[in-house]
Amino acid sequence: MSERQAGGPQPARARKTPFGAPRPLGEALHAGTMADAVRRCRWIAVDIHAASFILFFVAPPGDKRRLIFGFDAEFPGQSVLSRMIETRIAAEAADRAARSTVPFWWPSVDPARFGDCFAGVDWLDGPVAAPCEDAGIVFPVYAERGQAGLVAFHGPDIVLDQRMLFETHARAFALFAGVTRLKPLSGGKGLTISKRELECLSLTANGLTSEEIAAELGLSVHTANQYLTNSAQKLNAVNRMHAVAKALRLGLID
Repeated sequence: MSERQAGGPQPARARKTPFGAPRPLGEALHAGTMADAVRRCRWIAVDIHAASFILFFVAPPGDKRRLIFGFDAEFPGQSVLSRMIETRIAAEAADRAARSTVPFWWPSVDPARFGDCFAGVDWLDGPVAAPCEDAGIVFPVYAERGQAGLVAFHGPDIVLDQRMLFETHARAFALFAGVTRLKPLSGGKGLTISKRELECLSLTANGLTSEEIAAELGLSVHTANQYLTNSAQKLNAVNRMHAVAKALRLGLID
């Protein structure tokens, strides 16, 4: 008779978190929060010896492809590296994510480090321009309703063989699915802010009043105010300045 049949003690097993990674034995199963997602991403980074990590959403097709910052290793802040990626390789990275699920990389300043990081890895696309000194690897990920994103890791000591590459990519997919359930608007799929609404937010960020915005865009003051109200509602902001702050953080305006 088995222990289960006899009612005896059962061996402890790691339980799955909302983000797909097994939690350590004895750790409480927390409700899904963004901090929880950051912790799960940090586990992945530790497993591949990465120094840091970043999660981006890919905005839906429009005038140009762009990345929307999710979080990074400096959560709840934002690291210099993620800002460099947004500045230097955002368009190419977003375009690659839209076309393929194949991970891609950027090289380190010291070419010898690349061979150390990814030796023996075949399923890996060619490089993008390096946004920083150390090598990095980027995993395109997708969630329900076609929401796309990127999970990136970087550092001088990353070690990935083919098996770990596939395993890490699978964990990145599960992580992203969990994040989109927590923060569905951040991927841009449901964030349908119009060009006019963004223009009004951008001018507000530059200090213009409703009257000045209306004159600048050839609108009535009522219409300008309505655009600002609409954008605040879509961003779940309490007022227009809160909407401006959120739009800047999401990369919707400069």
